[in-house]
Amino acid sequence: MKTVIVNDASIARGGATGLSLLQARMLRDRGIDTVFAAADRGGNEDLAALGVRIYTAGSDPLMKAPPHVAATRGLYNSAVKAMLEDVIAREDGPDTVYHVHSWSKTLTPAVFAALSTVAPRVFIHAHDFFLACPNGGFMDYQAMRPCARLPLSASCLTTHCDKRSYAQKMWRVSRQLVLRRALPRRAPWAGILMIHPAMAPRLSASGYPDERLIPLRNPASTLSETRIAAEQNRRFLFIGRVEAEKGVEELIAAAAAADVPLTVVGEGPLREPLAARYPGIRFTGWLERDAILREARTARALVMPSRYPEPFGLVAAEASLSGLPVILSESALLADEIDSGGIGWACDTRNPEAFSGLLKRVAALPDAQLAEMSRLGHAGTAGLSMTPDAWIDAQLALYARATGARPASVA
Repeated sequence: MKTVIVNDASIARGGATGLSLLQARMLRDRGIDTVFAAADRGGNEDLAALGVRIYTAGSDPLMKAPPHVAATRGLYNSAVKAMLEDVIAREDGPDTVYHVHSWSKTLTPAVFAALSTVAPRVFIHAHDFFLACPNGGFMDYQAMRPCARLPLSASCLTTHCDKRSYAQKMWRVSRQLVLRRALPRRAPWAGILMIHPAMAPRLSASGYPDERLIPLRNPASTLSETRIAAEQNRRFLFIGRVEAEKGVEELIAAAAAADVPLTVVGEGPLREPLAARYPGIRFTGWLERDAILREARTARALVMPSRYPEPFGLVAAEASLSGLPVILSESALLADEIDSGGIGWACDTRNPEAFSGLLKRVAALPDAQLAEMSRLGHAGTAGLSMTPDAWIDAQLALYARATGARPASVA
């Protein structure tokens, strides 16, 4: 069996790219012949040292390209199509599987036009909602609340929901129209891999056949091998980008109203103004994993108050596995599982009284009750995520089904 991993970048710049690189490393560890095709300019020396063959299209991310270049190449990157056609010509065979991760930053819909000739062996990883929604998040960024509009409906087209401008929204609509031509909904793609099962209704409503939608939860590893004794702590913890859509403003206001200590780990445009406004909040900036663990060991609960319907939330899964109860916004797709599983709470984080009231209740919760929640989360029985090995096993089983090959050996 051979796997061709396709991703915007060959160097980690975000969650989806990090997962694509983890996949490449783990496949090589299993002895799988692995190819990595990216839209960027440079190869990944670490992957090459593992024996991964790397192809690149030599393109810059759209955010770094001049506006006139991004406006045109961002709709359809012809260099990507040519690169992938070369990959197919050199690498394809009856046991070759193609796995597309992030595509919206540089690859563009051209990736699917190139792969249409091998569609029955192409898996498309839905790390977000760009396969359906113009802005990728089912989020109205002007109103700063989740959006329930049908993509490209009259209501969608007449609503300014983009972070920047309505003109940018119309550009994104144009890209969706190009995507629909390059990625026909009813073409025989091997499958669309959803990082959470609750993504299915939105993708199905956008025309993707239910039988192509396959849940494949992200892998997550605990921050701490031993359980964090959350019941001994009083501080709340936020880890993420310090920007409006992450709900950090609501969290800081709620923590101030509830008079509970809060640490904000992360960087972003709101850090400086929020730090000046709330001197009692501790801001650390970005931290390495060891330093994040030190902060987590002082926390009573992790809070993930994203305003948009976050499909997964790696930080929440890792915190729960480490023994930290988790507070999520109701829009997060993990919210119901965390709430019903007794390992945290779902909250209307846009409601100041409800949010601050929940923080007060968690701060006053009897230590024995919080300790039981901590133990449940650390046990991992809620099934929020997969182990890395189980994640790879599931992919290899899907690949075998797509190629008709015998399943590859598992670890």
